Amino acid sequence: MQTNMRKEINEIPEAAARVLAQSTGAIKAAGAALRERDPQFFVTVARGSSDHAALFLKYAIELTAGRPVASLGPSLASIYGARLKLASGAAIAISQSGKSPDIVAMADGATKGGAVSIALTNTLPSPLAEACTHSLDLSAGPELSVAATKSYVNSIVAGLAVLAEWTGDTALANAVQDLPEHFAKAVALDWSGLAGDLKDAQSLYVLGRGPGLAIASEAALKFKETSGMHAEAYSSAEVVHGPVALVGPSFPVIALAARDAAEASVTGMADGLAERGAYACVTSDSAKTARTLPFVATGHPITDALALIVPFYGFVEAWSRGKGLDPDKPVNLKKVTETR
Repeated sequence: MQTNMRKEINEIPEAAARVLAQSTGAIKAAGAALRERDPQFFVTVARGSSDHAALFLKYAIELTAGRPVASLGPSLASIYGARLKLASGAAIAISQSGKSPDIVAMADGATKGGAVSIALTNTLPSPLAEACTHSLDLSAGPELSVAATKSYVNSIVAGLAVLAEWTGDTALANAVQDLPEHFAKAVALDWSGLAGDLKDAQSLYVLGRGPGLAIASEAALKFKETSGMHAEAYSSAEVVHGPVALVGPSFPVIALAARDAAEASVTGMADGLAERGAYACVTSDSAKTARTLPFVATGHPITDALALIVPFYGFVEAWSRGKGLDPDKPVNLKKVTETR
């Protein structure tokens, strides 16, 4: 019998197509509001997988629109009661449930601080949607597994669609529309060879750069959530500033390289570590020493990184089951985390 997590991974292509079809009006409205405001900066409000989606959108906005993006600590509003002045900016708040008190409080604070605020949530109506000036239904459908998959992907798809609408970036808009087709191919990719390579590892690093770092962060979290594996995400540039000292045959590295300006850097780091005796693998055909993982090339440097998470999800779900665990019900976790 398939786990809920596996079923939800398989639903990613359909869910992505659904949000693009059903949220057209909301996407256009949010894009128009951003054009009218012409925000000089963005802030994001999120936790967990949603915060990794926000990190992806940070890179996408900075690379596409040239606006700086900062992550706000939700406790600024919920605990410290800070009042931020955001009249020249915009805010993106992401929450699958739309009701975590600290996320709602910070989103409400951003709106009251003058920001054009956009809620990306899988639950409408919800307190988060009410706290923001615009809201998009992620249309991911019910997500029963504790480990978020399709809602994470749809958060990014929706955010990229808004970004393309705001900036008038036709190439990005077309690439976003093509994502359901690419996801369908990515779902079928087989990373099962990793299982044997990682069987003796107690810890590992997941590396990336730019949007790929956001994917690496999500992958590291899913290792912890579903399999009890200690995993940390690093920029492939940052890892050499100390953390690389831990890398060795029993401390593997998974490098997530997209077809973008950072591919050579990420792949070069994986090759360099492999040459020094570490186990390293990478999603690139240009690797010389590191092992290669299959990937789907989307033809766009931003959406290419997003497609990498889909085969990883498939791998980590199977790997969790192989360890005798239930990826639907991670230890000490529940579906909705209501932090304050």
